[in-house]
Amino acid sequence: MKFILTTLAVLCAAPALAQNLDLGGTPGAPPQPIQITAAQGITWSQDAQTVTANGNAKAVRGDVTVLADQLVAHYRKKPGAAPASSSAGPTDALDQGGTELYELDAIGHVHIYTPTDNAWGDHAVYSMDSQVLVLTGAALKLTTPQDTITARDSIEYYSGSHKAIARGNALIVASDGRSIAADVITGYLASPTPAAAGAKPAATDALSGQGGQLQKVEAVGHVVIHTVSDTATGDTGVYLPPTGQARLGGNVHIIHGPNQLAGADALVNMKTGIATLLAGPGGQVSGTILPGSGGGAQ
Repeated sequence: MKFILTTLAVLCAAPALAQNLDLGGTPGAPPQPIQITAAQGITWSQDAQTVTANGNAKAVRGDVTVLADQLVAHYRKKPGAAPASSSAGPTDALDQGGTELYELDAIGHVHIYTPTDNAWGDHAVYSMDSQVLVLTGAALKLTTPQDTITARDSIEYYSGSHKAIARGNALIVASDGRSIAADVITGYLASPTPAAAGAKPAATDALSGQGGQLQKVEAVGHVVIHTVSDTATGDTGVYLPPTGQARLGGNVHIIHGPNQLAGADALVNMKTGIATLLAGPGGQVSGTILPGSGGGAQ
């Protein structure tokens, strides 16, 4: 069973940042409908104002595809619009122009993907009003060409404020093996570049803004940074991907082979693997160095 939700064109009014995994549409692009299919049928509840697709449910909008055991589309009447006819079916309810979709829930074996990015979880909720996508459940995972992100509690995208948050045992692993782990990791994205008139909007991935990559990462709680040569730990951390520089604060330790250093702060170059330990006010750097074991931490 199939129907096309042409009224979803109204969702394009607000730009979306996490573009490739965002059903909100591409900034500057013409409106696109969402197509929903299901193996076990589609149910329309006029009282609850929902359209539910059951069994191998699939929603497609542009390059974004959402798979789940069940998809629930929540709609509402537009101000001043006439109510849908009692004899109308699901297609009519969402295609008459008097309604708008404000939330899409994906339940069970959720997989959201584009040609470049993939995300998995047990439950996903996308709010069109707040431009927020929240993935929860077991085995949360996001992959892009550059990174793999996992979390225990949730992976969230805030399109309007240009950020993504991984909560609970959050981990980002780059394609070259470098990684950042923490209780909570927040990624701040570059602001989208408006498309020129008549130009095709630039492609983006889930953690990149149009025309730029992830700009800053903030890590809080049990932070662990692995480079090609060192492991650095601390209470908090800030990483700037464009420069490769990271700064750790609070109970910092740097481990380089058998060598261990401790201090208040540390600067870590994720590209070179060189870590520099800094003493706090009135404090000092301490550590254990094995002669002949090689450098890396300073």
